[in-house]
Amino acid sequence: MIRPKTEEEIELLRINGELVSKTLAEVGKLVAPGVTTVKLNEVAETFIRDHGAVPSFKGFDGFPAALCMSVNDVVVHGFPSDRPLEEGDIVSVDCGTLYKGYNGDSAYTFPVGEVDAETRKLLDVTKASLYKGIEAAVAGNRTGDIGYAVQSYAEGFGFSVVRELEGHGVGKEMHEEPGVPNYGRRGHGARLIDGMTICIEPMICAGGRGVYLARNGWAVHTADHKNAAHYELTVVVRKGRAQQLSTFDYIEKDGSIKF
Repeated sequence: MIRPKTEEEIELLRINGELVSKTLAEVGKLVAPGVTTVKLNEVAETFIRDHGAVPSFKGFDGFPAALCMSVNDVVVHGFPSDRPLEEGDIVSVDCGTLYKGYNGDSAYTFPVGEVDAETRKLLDVTKASLYKGIEAAVAGNRTGDIGYAVQSYAEGFGFSVVRELEGHGVGKEMHEEPGVPNYGRRGHGARLIDGMTICIEPMICAGGRGVYLARNGWAVHTADHKNAAHYELTVVVRKGRAQQLSTFDYIEKDGSIKF
């Protein structure tokens, strides 16, 4: 069942969105060659708990960490590890919070030191495709309009869109209806209604769109082992223009990442 949220619920989701956004910025300040993703995970969990919330990913269906840390060819759901990040890597950091019964969810792919031009392009196009999707997240449209916006933009640059994974509704549950694919046809899919809260999260591959699940049952890798990027924001569907509940401003305007 798809239910629009009340304004009180949206405010609680906004508070969670602020917290995941600030947590990602704290992590981003530390992303550098030589740093381990285990360390980044520890920083995030401490930050979340210090602000009175719980890291919602930790323990979810047995997931062992506060953050999904997905390096290079890992699309999503990677475990933090003791392997130091290296110059030229990219790391997708997906963060979830639970505060006052509602969830926050956002993701950002950070470059580690200097990355090559093709990798920089992958990051830029993936993030831009997210904003294209958000532009389509208006009342009266359908989820297919979001997917079409993401897909047509990303594929226009020669990249490919993962089809086995998608965005989702969010509220009291981390994952609610509707599913929000990153590909699709205009005018198809669930209808978007005012007050619906959804996470849009393009997962874009530098090579082919094929993926496989690692033996740990969580990490999703690109089949050709080329890099993948992942960005995610939570929005409220509105008439005319979606309202963002999470933001990359703390990362990009506060100096965690230079463009």
